[in-house]
Amino acid sequence: MPAERQPASENTMKKKTDKRKERDDMRKEYDFSKLGPAIRGKYAARYKSGTNLVLLSPDVAAHFRDEKSVNAALRKLIRIPKSRRPSR
Repeated sequence: MPAERQPASENTMKKKTDKRKERDDMRKEYDFSKLGPAIRGKYAARYKSGTNLVLLSPDVAAHFRDEKSVNAALRKLIRIPKSRRPSR
């Protein structure tokens, strides 16, 4: 005699979800057309070699023309003794 199936439990059945309206969460000021094509693994070799990548805020980046000038400014800051650095 075959075993009888038990009625499906409410707890195990998948619940129907309300279809949510697709909404655009991106801000209007994001202009991805200016970014150009994405390059897969662009920084993979640097990451693998242990290089630290730091993203500068736009207001900070505006003061530097390239990565060499950023590094030069940071090296000068590092040479200042901690006792002469402004406190927070």
